[in-house]
Amino acid sequence: MKNTGNPTPNVAQKMVEQLVESGVERIYAITGDSLNALTDAINKDGRIKFIHVRNEEAAAFAASAEAQLTGKLAVCAGSSGPGHVHLINGLYDAQRSNAPVLALASTCASSMFGTGYFQETNPTLLFSNCSVYNEMAITPSQVPSMLHGAMQEAISKGGVGVVGLPADVITEPATTDSASTIPSYTTLMPIPSEEEIQESVNLINSAKKIAIFVGMGASESVSSVRELADKLKAPLITTYKSQMEMTRNMPNYVGHMGYLGMWSAENAVSDADLVIILGTNFPYPGFFPTDKSIIQVDIRAERLGKRAKLKLGIRSDSKAFIEAILQKVNKKTDSEFLKKALSDYAEIKNMMKIPVDNPGKEFAIRPEFMLATLDRLAEDDCIVTVDTGMNNVWTSHYLTSGKSRKMIGSFTHGSMANALPMAIGAACSRPDRQVISISGDGGLAMLMGELLTIAQYKLPVKILGADNRALAFVKWEMELADYSPSEVNLLNPDFGEMARTMGFFAETVTKPENLEEAMKRWLNAEGPALLSVTTDTNAASFTFSKDLMHKATPENVISNFMVPGV
Repeated sequence: MKNTGNPTPNVAQKMVEQLVESGVERIYAITGDSLNALTDAINKDGRIKFIHVRNEEAAAFAASAEAQLTGKLAVCAGSSGPGHVHLINGLYDAQRSNAPVLALASTCASSMFGTGYFQETNPTLLFSNCSVYNEMAITPSQVPSMLHGAMQEAISKGGVGVVGLPADVITEPATTDSASTIPSYTTLMPIPSEEEIQESVNLINSAKKIAIFVGMGASESVSSVRELADKLKAPLITTYKSQMEMTRNMPNYVGHMGYLGMWSAENAVSDADLVIILGTNFPYPGFFPTDKSIIQVDIRAERLGKRAKLKLGIRSDSKAFIEAILQKVNKKTDSEFLKKALSDYAEIKNMMKIPVDNPGKEFAIRPEFMLATLDRLAEDDCIVTVDTGMNNVWTSHYLTSGKSRKMIGSFTHGSMANALPMAIGAACSRPDRQVISISGDGGLAMLMGELLTIAQYKLPVKILGADNRALAFVKWEMELADYSPSEVNLLNPDFGEMARTMGFFAETVTKPENLEEAMKRWLNAEGPALLSVTTDTNAASFTFSKDLMHKATPENVISNFMVPGV
């Protein structure tokens, strides 16, 4: 730690030293009030970069993105009551994404607890439902141990560790550490027992039609999954969240399943004799058959059987499970089931070309055309952050995996406005990669202040905004529920003009024939860049149902958006 002129470091200074030794490189926060002592310690030490966001919610989203991309601990902070409350939404996302995040919640002096003091909140109560560790320090001697505990549990359990820090405690002299203060990482994963291996092999060998459904928990075992699918002549189905990682060089892929999924994937699962579920906490009930055999494999035992009626549940790493059974299962020779699923998927892919080949008109550019164009022009190893809403439909259908692309979003928590702050975390932690943020106008406007954060730090984030003048996903939800859509229309500024005033390279595209060249300029621009595209408000997806897909027309957008199985 740098010499601050203080012979006895205070708690805040000692915390900075502990964070540095634990590998922390940056902290996302807004300084002020009870956090000032820690901010001062960070500034004087100089080894941790303070990323000053405009809203603590963005700090938590940025930390979540960094943790998901690096697999390492990321840190955010909020001061006093309002800062804590702002953190909540992003921390919920981190917790539900299993992202190892440390949240430092500074608060009023401990002598003021329970008095209704200015900006007083109870962090222990506030963060209880979005954390794996959540404690309040009352004395200086507690802080090193609590900080270590929060970091260790965030890493080992995959979630949020919260430490409450009273303003008076962090300014007191630090105490001598009596235990380890640096968290440990381990790659040891649970493996299946011999009995579980044999029972799995018996089920697989006795089944004629097998489907494999994979999530992000299997992302480190892509080659093993591919080998197993090939040997079993099994169609491969993914979650939306995992498709970027799991579809790369995967010839048996037949689509993703879920709220935004494809009927080819759902049919493959429902028609199989046996479904193997690998590494997913798929959040939607009703998609799995109840009269077929299902094997589920997950490193978290609490997830087994949570969404499906199982024949066998196994707590194991996906790769370890596949390697244990691969040489013991019989090679399937009948490929008719796989051929049918691949044919179904090919039919959908052909239909999906229609809006790409008919890209719309002025002020109503088809978003499918926009995303297909981006897919061609973006770098093969780009990182994409995607907002919640209709842009999930388009990214899930038209953005492909490239050589090593990554995509993160609020896939389980489902928050709007996540893409922009996640791009901050991505750009800070992975400056070697092209970072693209995709938002609808609703999500972009919600945390629009973070454009200033990107500009201030000159982060080379490329922001793509789909301006369809509506909360379109909500509009279609209301239509499908036989409600008259209300309060869904948006009065938007010219996002391109607005971004230029902040120092961005920015353009607004209103005609489809101008999109490709504008997108090239946007992607090649130095520093922050924003491209606003006026898209078709009535564009909708039709891949959920074969019958509806063939009936769908541009004039019949409601039938295009039916979601069976939900």
